[in-house]
Amino acid sequence: MEQQQLLDMTAKLEALEKSLSMATTINAEVFYWWCTALMVAIHAGFLAYEMGASRAKNALASGLKNLLAFAFLVPAFYYVGWWIYLSFPAGLTLSEAGAAGIPWSTSMGPNLTDQASGIFYAAFTLFAATTASIMSGSVIERIRISGFTILAVFLGSVVWVLGASWGWHPEGWLTTQWGLHDVGAAGCVHTIAGLFTLGVLINLGPRVGRYNADGSVNDLPGHNMPMSLIGLMLIVMGFFGFLGGCIIYTGDTWMTIYNTPTTLSAFAFNTLMGIAGGMIGSYLVTRDPFWMMSGALIGVISSAPGLDVYYPGLAFLISFAGGCFIPKLNDIVVKKFKIDDAVGAVAVHGFGGIWGLIAAGLFASGYPNVSGPNVSLIGQVESAIVFALLGFVPGYLLSYVLKMFGLLRVGAAAELAGLDMAEVPVRAYPEANMPAFVNSATSPAE
Repeated sequence: MEQQQLLDMTAKLEALEKSLSMATTINAEVFYWWCTALMVAIHAGFLAYEMGASRAKNALASGLKNLLAFAFLVPAFYYVGWWIYLSFPAGLTLSEAGAAGIPWSTSMGPNLTDQASGIFYAAFTLFAATTASIMSGSVIERIRISGFTILAVFLGSVVWVLGASWGWHPEGWLTTQWGLHDVGAAGCVHTIAGLFTLGVLINLGPRVGRYNADGSVNDLPGHNMPMSLIGLMLIVMGFFGFLGGCIIYTGDTWMTIYNTPTTLSAFAFNTLMGIAGGMIGSYLVTRDPFWMMSGALIGVISSAPGLDVYYPGLAFLISFAGGCFIPKLNDIVVKKFKIDDAVGAVAVHGFGGIWGLIAAGLFASGYPNVSGPNVSLIGQVESAIVFALLGFVPGYLLSYVLKMFGLLRVGAAAELAGLDMAEVPVRAYPEANMPAFVNSATSPAE
């Protein structure tokens, strides 16, 4: 009898352990599932703020670019992007681990015993779509939808994810050799996308009427500032999904992408402090509602590399500093170099990401990495340069080729008429073309 009771108890313990293991796995799946869902809010935000930042005649074309980028990047990342991430952490040397990312691999299908590949692929796909949306706002009102889609697919499924494999992977060579620490992907997502955009803008050229013969700048305001502000706030909300997807949940602990310990508490403190710091800094130097909300993005990006190690007060100061000087860097890009960045994405994302990497080198120097040297200013700066070049060079070269074939920019007549009519062709506000109503004080009987 006692032996039977012992056997029964052992069986119950084994069943309990199995149940707990399954619960842990399900919890991890659910966590990333909702992180991915929340990241969709980023793209709703980009959609709204770019349409609002466009003049009425270009509003739908600006929105359509975002929708197409999202739709094309899902299959492109499935067929190419995930394989690149797994294949090239050592540089341009092919890793055998990349076999798991081949589209016909059992890890890339309905394998009921694999409860990780799909959700990680989904999160990375949304990161990829974010890089395309970063570029999208800067090029509004004059880029061809076809040319933009080609650029977006190449950026999202090849360029940024190669940088992620190098520097946002536990075995990435930027970490194992230089000690890169960038838990919130400021470098591989924001710096690469921002500098890719800079390369495109150089070849794309400014909008008609943006600059006068004497070099002075004309403001070309969007048709709906409230829509832009709501869109930017949606992006801020979506960042909680984005940053949640930057954490590895093991069931009993939380780890960064580099296998260093962290907590959701650390991310919550520093993300909110970063948002506030960037908003306050940008508001103080611009008094512009659009830049105040863009400052929230600056703040998150500025703090992103060290979200796991910063004391919240320090995260606020780093983000506040970024909020103060990043808008000034945008002025230099737009006014001094005559590069027409319609929404300031080069400065916000490109330069903001570089500042975040440098700040981590200044304030997190000496923090130990699991698979490489300790964090250092030199390692962070060198990594920032790699990310900047990896973004700028492909962006410039591919857009130059598209320009040579007439696929980059719409014609002058189409630009003046509006891209909604030339590229969509549907008008966002057709009632604006209707004759004015009779005086409302006049009754129908009269």
